[in-house]
Amino acid sequence: MKDRKRDARPLFAYVGSYTTPERNGRGNGINVYRVDRRTGAFRHIQHLGDLENPSFLAMDPSGRFLYSVHGDRSEATAFHIDQSTGHLGLLNRQSTGGYNPVHLALDTTGSFLVVANYGSDSLAVLPVRMDGGLAPYRTLTPVTGTLGPHRVQQRNMAPHHIPLDRQGRFFYVPCKGSDSIVAYRLDEKCRMLVEAARVAARPSAAPRHIDFHPRKALAYVINELDSTITTYRQDRRSGKLTPLQITPSTPPDFTGYSTGAEIWLDRGGRNVYVSNRGHDSIGVFAIDPDTGALAPKQWVPTKGGTPRFFAFDPTQRFLYIANQGGHSIVTYRVGRDGRLAPSPARVKVGSPACIVFSRP
Repeated sequence: MKDRKRDARPLFAYVGSYTTPERNGRGNGINVYRVDRRTGAFRHIQHLGDLENPSFLAMDPSGRFLYSVHGDRSEATAFHIDQSTGHLGLLNRQSTGGYNPVHLALDTTGSFLVVANYGSDSLAVLPVRMDGGLAPYRTLTPVTGTLGPHRVQQRNMAPHHIPLDRQGRFFYVPCKGSDSIVAYRLDEKCRMLVEAARVAARPSAAPRHIDFHPRKALAYVINELDSTITTYRQDRRSGKLTPLQITPSTPPDFTGYSTGAEIWLDRGGRNVYVSNRGHDSIGVFAIDPDTGALAPKQWVPTKGGTPRFFAFDPTQRFLYIANQGGHSIVTYRVGRDGRLAPSPARVKVGSPACIVFSRP
């Protein structure tokens, strides 16, 4: 009965985009869609404009508030969600204290929003007010280390992602510019992040995004520049990562140029999914239940260029691909074995960069 009630609730999708000429942006802000749970189709219900590059979004644990960072800018924005209609309303905006914030995440209670400033190598902690709005950050955490050898792509530390692990203890920051992944703990009293552990990646790998196994102490990282996936053992007490395996994210017969972008695990912990920009594909990799090692299972075309992001719907019946260069969101059905099958559901949207779904 509870599952039927949950399925009866409206499901909404929030899509961020790139809007500025510097990013070849053809987006127009944040678009809101009602999702057909049966077919996976999107129906547009709201456009929120006057937003520059709302390129990554995060929803608080209660599902009442949405937050955005703005690529190539220095701000984070808070929105209120009408849970019956899905519509957004602006709450307020705060400085992130740095340039080009690329990712954001909340702690388990929704009391703090953390932000990675890609362009200025810093992390900000913004307290969340009772009304969902953002309070100013107090102290920035500098992200420091030795830069990688790539002369163009590794000119600064470039912290690219800042998700919270499954236990809610550590925020992990893959640093594209330094070939490292740094774990941080949140000091709530000082309102800042404190380094707990770090691990070095292969030179010029450029770690970009990370995700965690739902049950086992394992983490998986998509490396941007060499298009590989690294499997790590996670020490849940210290936050330390130990590398176990590196596997290519593209097929062995692909010889062109491609860069890794997004990575997700399914909720059963059986498969890893990654997006490849250039090869323009989603790769599906089976997780060995004993070792955690990956084996390629499938690659499917994204049917659009530059698949910067993808996400599952809350039931994981569908996988949605945001083709930043293809100006589209393409849908695949997820089979019981984790393989992807084409779906006719498709949406035209300018320069999509992120998709977030309402809480079930």
